[in-house]
Amino acid sequence: MTAVTRTFGAMSIAELSALIQMGKVDPIEVTESVLSGIKAYPDKAVFISLLEDRALAEAQGSSKRLKEGRSLGLLDGIPIAWKDLFDIEGLPTTAGSKVLKKAAPATKDAAIVDLLKQAGMVAVGRTNMSEFAFSGIGINPNYGTPHNPHGKDAPRIPGGSSSGSGVAVAAGLVPVAMGTDTGGSIRIPAGFNGIVGYKATRGRYAMNGVYPLATSLDSLGPLCRTVQDAVWVDAAMRGLTVPQTARQPARPLDIVIPTNIVFDGAEPGVVAAFEAAIERLAKAGARITRLAFPTFDELPKLMVKYGPMVTAEAFALHREKLSGPDAEEMDHRVVARTRLGEKTSLSDYIAIVENRARMIAETEALIGDRFVAMPSVAHVAPQIAPLLKDDELFFATNGKTLRNTGFGNFLDWCGVSIPCGSGDAGMPVGFLLSANANCDETLLQAAMAYEETIRG
Repeated sequence: MTAVTRTFGAMSIAELSALIQMGKVDPIEVTESVLSGIKAYPDKAVFISLLEDRALAEAQGSSKRLKEGRSLGLLDGIPIAWKDLFDIEGLPTTAGSKVLKKAAPATKDAAIVDLLKQAGMVAVGRTNMSEFAFSGIGINPNYGTPHNPHGKDAPRIPGGSSSGSGVAVAAGLVPVAMGTDTGGSIRIPAGFNGIVGYKATRGRYAMNGVYPLATSLDSLGPLCRTVQDAVWVDAAMRGLTVPQTARQPARPLDIVIPTNIVFDGAEPGVVAAFEAAIERLAKAGARITRLAFPTFDELPKLMVKYGPMVTAEAFALHREKLSGPDAEEMDHRVVARTRLGEKTSLSDYIAIVENRARMIAETEALIGDRFVAMPSVAHVAPQIAPLLKDDELFFATNGKTLRNTGFGNFLDWCGVSIPCGSGDAGMPVGFLLSANANCDETLLQAAMAYEETIRG
């Protein structure tokens, strides 16, 4: 086999796929190298568990197919890490929590895990996460908090809830990791860690075997190195053998930038990196419009009046845990936030649902077939220590972290976070490009075509 100068985990899917398909490297060699890299990585909080036996068996199957000329396609032999929300046959799904360690093992893989196995991907491990996926910060007192690999001055947060998935890719341990997104849990870690994160329209993929947080908001998607990588994984997640997304959009990029809420309290470095990307896009022929989104002003008032939809649904899911001894073993911040959902009555919840439908329709009419652009998060990844010491600071930071991405979940958008530069302390800044529900193909097409311009 030909020697490579970079670790396999630090490669894009496309780069590694080319080596595997040409026979330059063997999937077994790739998998052994990736597993060794994960074990050697000093931050032991990135992965909750490794799937060594399964990974090596899947790699051996891939190697045999390739030697016999029976490749399953572009993803055959590519390692993938799974957030600890996806059922893996034979293991309990712990959702980043100690209280689920005693749960019955999954009798089969989650539907998405099975689809990517059918595409030849190799499951190497389960990544850490915010407990029960209920935080945009990524702190986890049960399994430790993965450190953002870009933090050089002090340990900084990874972003949540797909914290381990974001760090695993950013640190070069795996080329792709799967995440879930209820309020920003793919796009936030992508933005904080300087990688690509794609949140699909809710319902684009099968959700069987995925531990929920709030089913009215939950969605899935990959964290990876390039938009093209996301396109390849997206196709396999829908059972397609090849991607159907065209490489070039049919028309110039037409972007709307919200003028209200999303820049409130934004760090100057984040704004500068975002605006520099917008300037590059404009020079490349993109049409840029700035206007206020009435629903952005309305949503916070709706949440004050009735309570957040996510906390109402999370409380319904975890009611029994919160009323018993399990609550003592849970992250007290997760417990406190989840219990807020008890205040939302049935009539309040119905009012949220009815208002949401109206607000989605109004915003879809405002956007039309344009894209929405904003910073993925209004600040770079903050240091961990102050957040551990001060719960009030934690909750304030969590709210601000989830703010921009949360609009997309409530309004049922799809979105892609792409690195666009750096802000304070040299930390990455994410550029969030979003579109209305079920415009995923158009969004991915535009994101792939303009990725280099956005990155600068």
